[in-house]
This record gives sequence, structure tokens and C-alpha cells, in this order.
Amino acid sequence: MDHMSGPYLIRGSVSLPEAELMWRFSRSSGPGGQHVNTSDSQVELRFDLARTEALPEVWKQRALAKLAGRLVDGVVTVRASEHRSQWRNREAAAVRLAALLAEATAPPPKPRRPTRIPRGINERRLREKKQRSDTKRGRTGRDWG
Repeated sequence: MDHMSGPYLIRGSVSLPEAELMWRFSRSSGPGGQHVNTSDSQVELRFDLARTEALPEVWKQRALAKLAGRLVDGVVTVRASEHRSQWRNREAAAVRLAALLAEATAPPPKPRRPTRIPRGINERRLREKKQRSDTKRGRTGRDWG
């Protein structure tokens, strides 16, 4: 019962390095009868982003920059305590870490190329604008009283 359910893919063929994951278990707050006080169901998963060899260097730099706010000495921490079983919390924490790293290592989006407005469209807009203003000008009721 101790092995995780398969490697957690980050992106492509890169997955969470099992050996570099540091687990800590502690008592969870929240529901669950008397048993909850004795079981360590809250899971804290730590991953040393700064020292890892499992990620390509480019990804690592990207992730370090993006996650700078939530790193402590280059270590990223994920907590899970929503399930009552430690096992499910471990799953949740690993999935969350994989998702976090996937997002943090994603390449920056391509810069947006501004689109040019065709001249015809602009001219039509101005023409319609002029028509509308003429219509409204014609409404000042001087002549018919």
C-alpha cells in the first residue's frame, strides 16, 4: 500500500521525481470522529526546486522565477488535508504539485500581433456616423411647429 499510483506527469515525458519528494504528515483539522486526533492525515509535500536534477534547466529557471513568491529556500510546499485518509491526501498533494509545476514551467505565450483594421470598415463606420448625425440634426423641430 506504500507505493504511489504511477508517476505524476508534469508535462511531456517529465514527471515528479519520486526520490526528491519530501513528505510530512501531521494531524488534520476538520471533521472525523475520535480517530482523527490520533491519525496523521494532513500531508505536506515538499520539493526542492532549486536543487532538483529532474527538470530541464530552462524549466527550472522559469519555475523559480514564477513561483518566487511561494518558495522558501528554493523549496516549494503543497499541503492537502481535505480527505480523511492520508493516502488520498498524498494523492491530492502530488497531483497539486504536478499541476503547479506544469503551470510554472510552461513556456511564455507568443506575443500578440495587433490586427490591422481594413480601410473599408473604418470608412463605413464614419459614413454611418455621419448619417446618424444628420438624422439627429434633422430632428431639431424649427420648421414644423
